[in-house]
Amino acid sequence: MSSRGCSGGSSCSGGDGGSVSLATLMKRENSIEKMEKPDILHGYANHCKKGEDFTFLKPECQRVHGNCVSTFSVFGIFDGHNGSAAAIYAKENLLNNILRAIPSNLDRDKWLAVLPRALVAGFVKTDKDFQDKAQTSGTTVTFVIIDGWVVTVASVGDSRCILESEGSLYILSADHRLDVNIEEVERVTASGGEVGRLHVAGGAEIGPLRCWPGGLCLSRSIGDMDVGEFIVPIPHVKQVKLSTTGGRLIICSDGVWDALSFESVLRCCHGLPADAAAKQIVKEAVQFKGLRDDTTCIVVDILPFEKISPPIVPPKKQGKGVFKKMFRKKSSESSTHHSDEDYAELDIVEELFEDGSAVLAQRLDLDYPMCTIFGHFACAVCQVDIKPGEGISVHAGSSKSGSVCPWDGPLLCTSCQAKKEAMEGKIPSRDSSRKKVGGE
Repeated sequence: MSSRGCSGGSSCSGGDGGSVSLATLMKRENSIEKMEKPDILHGYANHCKKGEDFTFLKPECQRVHGNCVSTFSVFGIFDGHNGSAAAIYAKENLLNNILRAIPSNLDRDKWLAVLPRALVAGFVKTDKDFQDKAQTSGTTVTFVIIDGWVVTVASVGDSRCILESEGSLYILSADHRLDVNIEEVERVTASGGEVGRLHVAGGAEIGPLRCWPGGLCLSRSIGDMDVGEFIVPIPHVKQVKLSTTGGRLIICSDGVWDALSFESVLRCCHGLPADAAAKQIVKEAVQFKGLRDDTTCIVVDILPFEKISPPIVPPKKQGKGVFKKMFRKKSSESSTHHSDEDYAELDIVEELFEDGSAVLAQRLDLDYPMCTIFGHFACAVCQVDIKPGEGISVHAGSSKSGSVCPWDGPLLCTSCQAKKEAMEGKIPSRDSSRKKVGGE
């Protein structure tokens, strides 16, 4: 609310001839600011088996340096495999790589609109930079950014993030295990990979589906130098807006999800503050299945201003098939006619954005002028400066390439273009034909 247009007095006249005192206006403005900025409380727990799970907990970051109003929060889980190097590297570099892909002069609405694309660029750059170190470890990543009531989740692998709000359950991440994701199996095989189980003596097949070369049972990760590049770091991204009643985010590594269902996780921590909830979830998971893997949980409560505990709302029993239907889609259309059902949905979580495609051209395509989002001559992934005429359109070689000019962006540098083509199976990937036990 703004008092612009009022001058020389302590009140403003309304359209109906009434007046509102300056004190009332300021009270309303303060109230709006409080509603737009929830309290963020978080808790964390871990039981260590391999020492390959790492967390990122940063409740206060700033979009604009020195401006406390521009704060956002970041939480992440990095579940490493074949060593911890990739998880550590991603933890230390991913956020900076994401923020580098966002211009510093954007307002909050544009910042949030660009964030899903910047997450893709940041994940791909982190993977590319780590692979340049020629280390063979890999990591799953579930990365959560909270700005006001807007939650954006980017994920590769099988660490998962769920949201409880007003007793309803929402899934905010994707599962990239080959055993459960047929679309990813088809993508990997179309790109030149082979998907199958581990062969043992006598021709028997055992264990989960794996991708060969490398033997990884995930289709997306960061790192993994010893697998084909069709194991991509391009994240599934989902962005939602909560109502001002808030909600609870639960982010866990597969050590939890292999033992407990989404509903079981919600039930076992119901009514507990964030720190106690995280400890209880890990305790339940370990008790149920034993400590077979690193077991990590982050609980984040997004609460109305000055509310110190989560609301006690009995969780609804929902089937997995109807989770997606509970989202209210963002729409530019409005209507003056509302039914009782319309009003009942006012507090349903609103889906702002979702894309899980592994096609980099689709993920970096933009609805905004190029000069607004990325520099005219900067690589959309690694942000390196590109000399005029040297950049390669991200659409080069695609079905869309015939309808765009060579200089139409986003642009990629030569190195990132080679990475893109390798991920799509258009150029030979790294040679590692060894079938081995291991992987995630």
